[in-house]
Amino acid sequence: MLEDTYGHSPIKKMFELADVYGVGYDEERAAKKPIRLGIIGAGGVALSKHIPAIMRLKTIWEPVELVAVSRRDERAGKKIESMYGCRWCADYGQMIEKETLDGVLVLGPDDLHAEHSIACMERGIAVLVEKPITRSLVQSRKMCEVAEERNVPLMTVSNKRCSPPYRRAKQFVENGPVSNPAMFCGKFNLGYDYVDLFEAGTIHLFDLTRFFMGDVNTVNAIGVNKYHRNRWPYPIDNAMVQFEFTSGAVGTVYTSATAVSLKPWERVEVYANKAWLSVEDQYELVLYDSEQGPAKSWKPVIPNTLIFDEEFGGFMGLIENFLQVIRGEEKPIVTGWDGHRAYELNVASHLSLARKARVELPLDPEAADAECRQWLRAEG
Repeated sequence: MLEDTYGHSPIKKMFELADVYGVGYDEERAAKKPIRLGIIGAGGVALSKHIPAIMRLKTIWEPVELVAVSRRDERAGKKIESMYGCRWCADYGQMIEKETLDGVLVLGPDDLHAEHSIACMERGIAVLVEKPITRSLVQSRKMCEVAEERNVPLMTVSNKRCSPPYRRAKQFVENGPVSNPAMFCGKFNLGYDYVDLFEAGTIHLFDLTRFFMGDVNTVNAIGVNKYHRNRWPYPIDNAMVQFEFTSGAVGTVYTSATAVSLKPWERVEVYANKAWLSVEDQYELVLYDSEQGPAKSWKPVIPNTLIFDEEFGGFMGLIENFLQVIRGEEKPIVTGWDGHRAYELNVASHLSLARKARVELPLDPEAADAECRQWLRAEG
């Protein structure tokens, strides 16, 4: 796993080895088993996040190769092919049939995640699938079942789990002083008016809720569609979701599609006994563990040429873990079932809004999908 450096070069390399960018030969990393990756759906998130993370891992001597990408648009596909030395295929089926791949990043449209992921797993290819895992609990359950039946790794993109501030915050929850937490608070602003509030943005907070607090027993949501700003219909533009956890703790997430996105847009707080922490905008972690002592904070120094967005955003850590899972050297940081449970919180929130009542988990996938679709059509 990447060192806990808050997104810059490892201290030993910077000072002891005079390797300020951390790119010097890494014998241990270079000796790992080579992994061959493909990408299905090489669009914006692939070009701006996943592929740069793969290239940065290669830069620090990770033996990983981007072999092929699948994208329907020929001009964009040829561009990727020329930039990264991989092969472009218009048809994902031909790509996974012709290429020898150890793993595939499934980054296409949400509604096709299940089709693409299952096709790969049935060929024995490990899958890392973008969030949300899909837009159907029936499909996401099927994906997880296929992974278990085929004994093939299935992971979901929850890059925030691997972002340095959240990674360190998780250590404080697991090892103290913010252990056995009693309450979780999360905020997410999605000022874009062209994406769905829960599925495209708040799903990150639903995953972080479980990451810090564990499984959820009940969900209770209230929301409004006050300004009707979305470019296409969506039932709500502001909502609050309350959780009761199996641990006995409580929590809430509040989310807005009408706020300004960048001032600030994300906040997580975890409260325990005489200690609590906050992470502001996936950037600064503050730990409050004493009535009289100072608060302890961690944040990158900006401007700083040694901070790597690929690592700070969590994508490097996630992909590195995916590679190690394929090699059989690590357990997944986030599984397919984690993606399913995060999406279940998404669906349960919709159902609570529709019923104007508390919803108990787990949900029945078939019934929940049908009721959720009906409500979205009626209200959207």
